[in-house]
Amino acid sequence: MKPSKRLEPIELLPYMGKWLVLAFLVAVLAGSASALFLFALEWATRTRESTRCLILALPLAGFIVAWFYLRFGRSVEAGNNLLIDEIHDPKKVVPLRMAPLVLVATVVSHLFGASVGREGTAVQMGGALADQLTRLFRLRHEDRQIILMAGISAGFASVFGTPLAGAIFGLEVLAIGRLRYDAILACLVSAVIADQVGLFWGVHHTHYAIASVPGFSAWGFCAMLIAGALFGLTGKLFAEATHALGGLFKSRIAYAPLRPLLGGFVIVAVVWAIGTDRYIGLGVPVIVEAFQKPLPWYDFIAKLAFTVASLGAGFKGGEVTPLFYIGATLGNALAPLLHLPFSLLAGVGFVAVFAGAANTPIASTLMAMELFGAEVGGYAAIACVVSYLFSGHSGIYRSQRIGQSKNRHAPEGIKLGDIPAYRNALVKQQASDTFSR
Repeated sequence: MKPSKRLEPIELLPYMGKWLVLAFLVAVLAGSASALFLFALEWATRTRESTRCLILALPLAGFIVAWFYLRFGRSVEAGNNLLIDEIHDPKKVVPLRMAPLVLVATVVSHLFGASVGREGTAVQMGGALADQLTRLFRLRHEDRQIILMAGISAGFASVFGTPLAGAIFGLEVLAIGRLRYDAILACLVSAVIADQVGLFWGVHHTHYAIASVPGFSAWGFCAMLIAGALFGLTGKLFAEATHALGGLFKSRIAYAPLRPLLGGFVIVAVVWAIGTDRYIGLGVPVIVEAFQKPLPWYDFIAKLAFTVASLGAGFKGGEVTPLFYIGATLGNALAPLLHLPFSLLAGVGFVAVFAGAANTPIASTLMAMELFGAEVGGYAAIACVVSYLFSGHSGIYRSQRIGQSKNRHAPEGIKLGDIPAYRNALVKQQASDTFSR
């Protein structure tokens, strides 16, 4: 290839121009979709809270949504994992139907009382809408990978109001221990603009306040190590329990719509037995309380159980906001034990459990700084990194690849969902080798 005689900055201009235009289009699409989704979610939550008997229809709602996915949405049912797979191994454009299907399905889940989140919905809408530009502009595989990542970043940033965390999330979520810097411009621009698009449409994000951040000390450092380990183990438990229950439902109930029907009956029965809706829906009011006063120590366990039951049974929605709830209430419970302020531990737990479950410590640290202020960054960074390590090679996204293994060897490029089978095969091989000797 003949070397160019033009200066490198001059050659960079067409590249920047292309990605500024594409990232802007992605941001407008994803930010507008997230705004519509958040308004619909707010309506669903208000309606459910004012009409408690709606939860009685949760099993039927789950059955209908699962039937629609079985009839019309088999190609997009993998959700976030489909987007990650398409980025690693581009095959075909993500069907546009992913966006309306997941939007309606998630709103229905919240309207009738499932304990699910919203991140998965925003990310899927952002990715699906962004990928339509692939066909429109006839993008190459390499460019398609980047535009999908930009869609993920835009969806995440606009639904939470955290543009920097959203930008890094789109780079970090694909593979453990490795970032895709070739997409950094597109992800950053799409995340920042998508957040502004949401604000333009009138979106208001919940404000979480840490009352005071104590000066850093030796005990503060040690406390973050302890808390980070517990947050990571909790994230690991959440991910593995969700996958295990989902696998159990699939192995025992062949007809998909029956899974949320059965799971919905169980959730309804438990909610009416305990007499509270504290652990269903997003649970944002409880998250806010965790920053303000002591809460029952078992709140995080109850929310974890309801969310695992909802997602495992097949209700549509994200995992991240429930993880925020679990982390904030667990941090609240740990605060008196670690002699640190409730609001500080709630804020750190808010992001650190997510860091462990999603294997995204950098994005989670940036999220803490965007939501709670830069002064919490040191505490959050330590807890998020330790949580990331203690969660091991598990996570909520089974299509995440191993880019660089953590403290235990795992082959590069393997999916998280394939690691158990790989290790079982390794154990059998070692046993066979031992027997043959």
